[in-house]
Amino acid sequence: MKVLVIGGTGMFGSRLCELLARDGHDVTIASRNKPDPARMPELATFTHIAFDRNGPLTGFEEFDVIADAAGPFHAYGDDPYRIAKAAIEAKTQYFDLCDNADFCQGISALDDAAKAAGVTVASGMSSVPAVSSAVVKALCAGQTPLMIETAMLPGNKAPRGRAVVESILNQTGLNYIERQGGRDTLVRSWSAPKTYDLGGYKRQGWRIEIPDQRLFPDHFNCPTVSFRAGLELGVMRYGLGALSFLRSKLGFGVANWFVSLMMLGAKALAPFGTDRGGMVVEVTLPQGGSFIRKKWVMRAENGDGPYTPAIAIRAACRDLGALKTGAGPALSLITLDQIEACFGDLNIEAVQAHEPAVPIFKQVLGAPFDTLPDVIASTHNAVTPRTFKGMASVTRGTGLPARVAAVLFGFPPTMKNVEVEVVKTPDGLGETWVRRFGAKTFRSYLRPNEQGMTERFGALTFELGLHIEDEKLYFPVKRGRIGFIPLPRFMLPKSIASEADIDGLFHFDVLLKAPTGATLVHYKGWLKQA
Repeated sequence: MKVLVIGGTGMFGSRLCELLARDGHDVTIASRNKPDPARMPELATFTHIAFDRNGPLTGFEEFDVIADAAGPFHAYGDDPYRIAKAAIEAKTQYFDLCDNADFCQGISALDDAAKAAGVTVASGMSSVPAVSSAVVKALCAGQTPLMIETAMLPGNKAPRGRAVVESILNQTGLNYIERQGGRDTLVRSWSAPKTYDLGGYKRQGWRIEIPDQRLFPDHFNCPTVSFRAGLELGVMRYGLGALSFLRSKLGFGVANWFVSLMMLGAKALAPFGTDRGGMVVEVTLPQGGSFIRKKWVMRAENGDGPYTPAIAIRAACRDLGALKTGAGPALSLITLDQIEACFGDLNIEAVQAHEPAVPIFKQVLGAPFDTLPDVIASTHNAVTPRTFKGMASVTRGTGLPARVAAVLFGFPPTMKNVEVEVVKTPDGLGETWVRRFGAKTFRSYLRPNEQGMTERFGALTFELGLHIEDEKLYFPVKRGRIGFIPLPRFMLPKSIASEADIDGLFHFDVLLKAPTGATLVHYKGWLKQA
């Protein structure tokens, strides 16, 4: 089979050429410049044609497949689908490695033309969404997922082209939309780090936008979809985190000189870290009255991770007849079996695992959790994000301790009959609770441990004596600490906090007092799931 690889001299394109040649395909490289045999000896044997994507697009009919690896973040002016249209006119299959959400989603506009030509036009034939959607479909096995989470976690020695670095920098600090608990939620790019276990080593990923967040909610009917990407070295991860925070506050752009500077920094740090990386896909599913979390972990060793974006096109070219005609994002276009069959000659392995996903309050309370009134239990019997809305009143203390507590914790001012919203977001270890009273927001993080439940407000962490009494759930404070430093008992605040079923409606009543007995804040009201 004859394949034309546009951008075949690039980081991913060169690896795609290599894999296709291993499979016996006749590969031609299309690029502005012929590969330098001294710098790229692995490409010296391939046929090369000079190619300008803005110039005449002729000769496509000579090939069975056009693979566009020139992106992967396609931004091609006023006619971004020019090459895809030319492939359709030539009645040639078209695949690209695009990781741009708008480009991936928009290619569906060519669906009628592709079907009329009897060809497949697929965008995103890369790690996302082609591989990630294949994994999700296999893990779900016909069920509808409650949550999908994906992470790409390369080693530091994996090569990074300028286009990749520039794309990451350009979106760092900007807001994008993720579906969380069925609601569109603004998320800051390169924020909310989370650690993933790849088996033998761990990596940290940060939220960033790729096509999956746009495409998966509708394709899989899933209310919560997230994605994270990671860098192995902490100085790079946290440096991007600092840039993200500053850009979100100051709104400055990313100049070319800054991209060049970051490329130099990445080059200087290239000797550090490892050449191993991986990919994680998790789905959370209902299982009777409980939940199960299924996970697929791909591990790449000896520098073979950068072959991953080329795997979907390799798999497609092995069985073009199995592809459905038409144009669209590469969603469930390739099966997981086809994907994993392409790992055989690479230092890549994939494993699956599953475990019960137990809500954190059920973990702490155990069997007594089932004795709670349904209206209370239902607010805690979940492992995916959810939102509650209602009405409340707030009374804040007037003394100095109350003012200090309001600054430390972000407690709202005194208000009557104010709209309240509580968003609970699990992360596999605990839950972030964001409480909004009117325009005032404060948050905490709850996490189970061997002693029970902890709740953290910034640097302050409190151990809660979670218990059920008279069909109410109570949250008294038992101990506290600042960082790792225990608070003396005489400095502990007193918490008189409870949740109750009142006439079939969930009610909360939280009274926090200073060690002296003075009121810090008292808020109470009712909530319903939104």
